[in-house]
Amino acid sequence: MTTSLEWHLVRRPHGEPTDDDFALVETPLPPLAAGQVRVRNTAFSVDPYMRGRMNDAKSYATPYELNAPMHGGAVGIVEEISDAVTDSAGREVHVGDTVLHGFGWRTTVQLSSTWVRVIDTDLAPASAYLGVLGMPGYTAYRGLLQVAEFAPGDTVFVSAAAGAVGSLVGQIARLKGAKRVIGSAGDPEKCAWLTDELGFDAAVDYRAQPIRKGLREAAPDGIDVYFDNVGGDHLEAAIHAMNDFGRAALCGSISGYNATAPTPGPGNLFMITTKRLTLRGFIVGDDESLRGQFEQEVGGWLRDGSIVARETSVAGIEQGIAAFRELMGGGNVGKMIVTL
Repeated sequence: MTTSLEWHLVRRPHGEPTDDDFALVETPLPPLAAGQVRVRNTAFSVDPYMRGRMNDAKSYATPYELNAPMHGGAVGIVEEISDAVTDSAGREVHVGDTVLHGFGWRTTVQLSSTWVRVIDTDLAPASAYLGVLGMPGYTAYRGLLQVAEFAPGDTVFVSAAAGAVGSLVGQIARLKGAKRVIGSAGDPEKCAWLTDELGFDAAVDYRAQPIRKGLREAAPDGIDVYFDNVGGDHLEAAIHAMNDFGRAALCGSISGYNATAPTPGPGNLFMITTKRLTLRGFIVGDDESLRGQFEQEVGGWLRDGSIVARETSVAGIEQGIAAFRELMGGGNVGKMIVTL
């Protein structure tokens, strides 16, 4: 009988997740039902939003169930099909195809073929569909261009700029004609990567100096667009630095994800009125209208080397929770994945 190793959430974390909140469980898989495929996962994604799903709280995504496998983006190889089946785009699925799906955190999964999408590994490695060509990439693209209404000549600031989303926001802004691109990161090596390899004009090490001071020095003429992955002091600093009629796309607030008590908001919210700012929160899946444009444009940039897509990979299903905790502590550069 085929079995799968799966990470289960067994207890709601209080503050930073601990090993006792999870269990690695071996689960037998039944024979395939009609219309199903069996996929051997080769990599799965760990992302900051998953921390919110570990809480029993109302949000844009339902909480993970206790004593059940967690889930998230994954890529894998189709090992068995029940009959002639097609994927979510209507493409025929064959044994040996590489597919993208939403059932990570496990080694093998059985699911309806309509929940997978066959991907083109000639364009990019499979893991790229968890990052630059996947959810983080579309988050960066849509958030910057549609939500923040970026225009050529804008000065752009992005927090957590060495992460999967932030590193792409800055590069897309540069390719689209930004006047100046500034990022924040948590150590000198990450900051050097932003400026030396990704083409950022400046990078602020928020652990070496207050972010408000560093941003003021990096953007003496202010900023027009802020892409927020952090919240907290970064959001307050961005509001202070924004020019009149500036726009912010609020994507995440990782600074407070492990908080055990309410975190204070920015102390300068009055500037939203005096500067006539626009701050918009967004969930990436709310609007798919740019999906085709994103895949064509970002895919082209990836092919010709205009975009750098870096990954931090951790090997082995057993290291899944360690990889997640490393991600939440800022231990990644680019997209964090677990390879199997």
